[in-house]
Amino acid sequence: MLFLIIAYLMLFLALIARGLFYMFFQTPLSIIADNHIPLICCLLGGGGGCIYCLRAVYLNKCVHKRWDKDWHAWYFLRPVMSTCCGGVSFMFLKAGLLILESGQKENASEIGFYALAFIAGLNVDKFLAKIEDVAQAVWGIEKSRSRGDSGEDKK
Repeated sequence: MLFLIIAYLMLFLALIARGLFYMFFQTPLSIIADNHIPLICCLLGGGGGCIYCLRAVYLNKCVHKRWDKDWHAWYFLRPVMSTCCGGVSFMFLKAGLLILESGQKENASEIGFYALAFIAGLNVDKFLAKIEDVAQAVWGIEKSRSRGDSGEDKK
C-alpha cells in the first residue's frame, strides 16, 4: 500500500505541475483564461498538500518508523482537501475577508493569492481554523466541534 500511496501522490503532483505549466506557459481556453487565478490557487493548494503528504510518508515510514495503516485514507484525501482549500483561500481573499498583512506594491500581481493558496494547502488544519475564526467574527457562526486536536499535525 505504501507504494500505491507514493504513486498516487506523485501522479497528483505531476498533474498539478502539468496544470500549472499549461496555465503559465500556454494559451488556455477562454473559460480557463477568465478564471486563471482561482484555478492556479486550487492547483497550488493541491501542490502544497502533496508536498506535505510526501514529507509525512518519509517521516513516518523512514525517520520515525511509525507507519500506520489507519492513516492510509488520509494520504489519499489530503491532496483533494488541500486543492479545495487553495480555491477557498482565493474566495476569502477576493471577498476581503482575509487580508494579507504585507505592504501592497503598486504593480503587485496575484502572487499574494498564490502564496496563501499554497500555505492553505500545506496546512489545512490551521487554514480551516482561520476560516472558522473569520466566520465567527463576521457572521457569528460557532466553531465546529471537529476543530479540536485532530491529530493531523502529528502527521
